[in-house]
Amino acid sequence: MKKIFILCMAISFLSSCELDREPFNAYTKDKIEEDKVAAVAVLLNGCYAQLKGWSDVMHRVGEYPGDNIMIRGTSTDSFYSFISYQHIPDNDRLSVFWNNSYKIISQSSDLIKMITEGESATVNQQLGEAYYLRGMIYFYLCRTYGRPYSQSPETNLGVPIVNGLPADLNNLVLPDRSTVKDTYAQAISDLKKAESLMTVDRSAAYATKEAAQAMLSRVYLYMSGTYENPNQDYATQSIEYANKVIASGKYKLLSRESFMKSNTYAPDSDEQTETIFAVKRVASEFSGYDHYYGIGGMYANIQGQGWGEMYASAKYLDLLRKSGLKKDARWAFIDPQYDTDDAGNKTQAFRFIYDIKNTAGTQTGYNYMQQPLKTNSNGSYYITIGSTNYNLTVVNAAENQYSIVYEGKTYIGEKDYMMLLNRVYPMYYVTKCSLQNNDSHLYSPPISKLDELYLNMAEAYVKKGDYNSALTNLNIIRSRSIVGGGYNSLDNTNAAQRVDEERQLELAFEAHRGYDVYRNGQTMTRHYPGPHLPMVDWPASSPRVVQYIPQSEINAYPGTLTQNP
Repeated sequence: MKKIFILCMAISFLSSCELDREPFNAYTKDKIEEDKVAAVAVLLNGCYAQLKGWSDVMHRVGEYPGDNIMIRGTSTDSFYSFISYQHIPDNDRLSVFWNNSYKIISQSSDLIKMITEGESATVNQQLGEAYYLRGMIYFYLCRTYGRPYSQSPETNLGVPIVNGLPADLNNLVLPDRSTVKDTYAQAISDLKKAESLMTVDRSAAYATKEAAQAMLSRVYLYMSGTYENPNQDYATQSIEYANKVIASGKYKLLSRESFMKSNTYAPDSDEQTETIFAVKRVASEFSGYDHYYGIGGMYANIQGQGWGEMYASAKYLDLLRKSGLKKDARWAFIDPQYDTDDAGNKTQAFRFIYDIKNTAGTQTGYNYMQQPLKTNSNGSYYITIGSTNYNLTVVNAAENQYSIVYEGKTYIGEKDYMMLLNRVYPMYYVTKCSLQNNDSHLYSPPISKLDELYLNMAEAYVKKGDYNSALTNLNIIRSRSIVGGGYNSLDNTNAAQRVDEERQLELAFEAHRGYDVYRNGQTMTRHYPGPHLPMVDWPASSPRVVQYIPQSEINAYPGTLTQNP
């Protein structure tokens, strides 16, 4: 692990900074003093460049353990351990995440030591960006490798706090993991320092005061306990920091129509008014490999690129359906792949999910069934499975809902059209992580957006017992996506569920869901088709809620680095 603390990175480390400058190893303290603003800009861009590889794994380790997605089959790729919860110590993707994280921590720490606060607003801004990057990374590391804050943060382990190169490299011994509480404290300290230093308005491709405030709102929400046992002080601070960003007036929610195509906007474009900070990617650095093996390539095949092997889960689709037939704007990011004939015509069909059982009659999973829709002489519908006809009973014709009795059990399904199958699964493509500037899978992973802050406040107000304020903030997001769909009231019987569902709908495919479930002490249930062990639930107390530290990093660490159980 010594390599992650070496200050002299290769030129390739800075390949995307778009500045014709000397390599990083030429930037001694004396060299920096000659043209501090320009030199530090190059070094900061090196930190931002590291976020690009980091954000790919950040997305997968945050999104794949959740219940928004399903995959068509098992995979030998190490990301499958995130989906299956069969964690492995030698996970090459987690090694990338760990190493990139500590490279950013190391480089930002050395910048902090080199820059003198107070020389100018520009220098303070640069210093603040370094503090932001370090604090943000510590938080992301801790939520990946450390247990939820509601579970004994004073004793559970977070990650090592190593802020830059030690003075004595010949006798290098680094500290073991700090506690979750101390790791969060380090993140908060850095983010508050960043907030105090940054005054320059920058695009969403760079850290700003508001980016620090948005991250602090999330950190305090993660510290705010569960709905059953909330920490109201931390909930209050989450609200306060969210309000700071909103009160700045620098961001505004997109209209419903703009939101439905927001995946096509670059994070710093004029059209994108919600993104506070994102890891910006541009087409010139996005290779053909990225269009297949990047984040979006797993969710869809677009413009002939991408594997399209991972789809929206049945659970997420059912959540979208709750508002009524395609009324929710977030359907815009789901692209069902329908089967058509040579003339482009679709075939009406009935589709439902049924239980799979073994020979002993024990349920082992779920699967989809779809068959062409047929009409009886009286106008009612039926389908044929094998050689048997099954009549359908109307449940809600306006919503295309019908029931069927199959193998002794009544199931509710939908009247739709025949869909293309990948193996046995209907292909519900996800496009939220694709089509930036209409370029197949070009995507800039968001770190903070304005919609999250309203949802942070909704949850925090619920934990404070202020249901009216929670309702106001919740409906700001809900009414944008569902015209006339705002709730009339919230109370202690429904508030938690409604807030959680809205957060899942809005922030799906942005690496939030698994953490949201576990930090609130809940259980991850994935009772829907797929090879992801659908009959196994994962409570917040499970050891598999957190990832193993890569064994390669433990082996190379100059000191003790305690592994997760």
